[in-house]
Amino acid sequence: MHVTGTHFTDRTDAGRRLAARLSHLGGTDTVVVALPRGGVPVAAQVAAALGAPLDICVIRKLGVPYQPELGMGAIGEDGVRVLNEHVIRLAGITDDQLAAVELSERVELERRARRYRGDRPAADLRGRTVVVVDDGIATGSTAKAACRIVRARGAARVVLAVPVAPVDWTERLSEVADELVCVDTPSPFFAIGEFYADFSQTGDEEVLALLAEARGEQSPEPAEVDRELVLPAAGVRLAGRLTVPGGARGIVVFAHGSGSGRHSPRNRHVARYLNRVGLGTLLFDLLTEAEEPDRRKVFDVGLLGSRLTSVAGRLGGLTETRGLPLGLFGASTGAAAALHTAATLGPAVRAVVSRGGRPDLAGPQVLGEVSAPTLLLVGGLDTVVIDLNRQARARLRCESELVVVPHASHLFEEPGTLDRVAELAGDWFLHHLPPAESSAGSPAGSPANSPGGSPADSADESP
Repeated sequence: MHVTGTHFTDRTDAGRRLAARLSHLGGTDTVVVALPRGGVPVAAQVAAALGAPLDICVIRKLGVPYQPELGMGAIGEDGVRVLNEHVIRLAGITDDQLAAVELSERVELERRARRYRGDRPAADLRGRTVVVVDDGIATGSTAKAACRIVRARGAARVVLAVPVAPVDWTERLSEVADELVCVDTPSPFFAIGEFYADFSQTGDEEVLALLAEARGEQSPEPAEVDRELVLPAAGVRLAGRLTVPGGARGIVVFAHGSGSGRHSPRNRHVARYLNRVGLGTLLFDLLTEAEEPDRRKVFDVGLLGSRLTSVAGRLGGLTETRGLPLGLFGASTGAAAALHTAATLGPAVRAVVSRGGRPDLAGPQVLGEVSAPTLLLVGGLDTVVIDLNRQARARLRCESELVVVPHASHLFEEPGTLDRVAELAGDWFLHHLPPAESSAGSPAGSPANSPGGSPADSADESP
């Protein structure tokens, strides 16, 4: 057994060390193709070292419906499809289930391809050596799909290059690549992230900036709003922080039952990731400082939900958020409050995510009235809350998923677990929040949906 101490500082460090293994591939006939998102920072270093152009190949994993973390295959551009028949058979996946997952992932794949490539055509790979780069290999499904795509696009030679992979990776992938290059193949191997000191998620903006830099273009800095607010709601004034990146896809309002939403390090961590992938966020305190010590108010879902509904309804009065599709992110009892608001505002709420939440506290009637697609995220070590989330999900009539994050406790304090929460939440919101200009009906937060108040008194900048 080969046990290694190799760790990469981050994806940039991994890219530099991988590039050192690829110097024999430099030349005008070489193109570097990255798998977004995590493969792009690695590939950018490889492309720079080889003096080669950088392009992307968008791939989406096909997750087992009741356990999305478990991949049963992958799809890619140009209609490429790779299936893991062993997983499909063991999981008892039907043709209809597979088709439903593939349809959903195909929509997201096309969205990402448009987002990253814009109007530019894919690089011409005909007759060239193509180096396919990712930040690591786990099962190999996505890498296999990428190699098949570049081969179909005319690559004369395909080289698959990654910083880290399991010891048996060559057996899995030699059929799709002419050359396999890896910095290290440690054993035991559980997850790619364990070999990185910093394996935080790569956002869309970073991908776009690296691609622009590789083309020799200046990546424009998007205008961003980041300010403190005072939000009037049901007779009290609640402090909040609004962050909206330039060209935001939607706005996600955070709810935390303890009243610490604006300062919660976990909520702020998730919010920063959502900002990086192009979503605005509003973190605010559902309770005033005077109310926080009162535990009865912490569990008063009706009170918390009415305040969240009031704040969400006022977003149409803010220039920065007017017309943006609305999503809700709830933690702890804030998850029940988010579902209360989703039931009250109906179609105005486009998606809900719960992190370690108590959706069961919303009650059977409220759960049955929620129409927004709802994602329930629970730590694998949080067994009691897993059961409560299962019970709550059984009462939901809307589209819903329950994802158990392995090796995570209630607060997601274990390395990498909160990053996983952020990525899952980001994917859920990006998939379910339509572009602002195509939102049907009154936009979330429009006066028609505002429970009291008018745009003129929506929010005040704090002194």
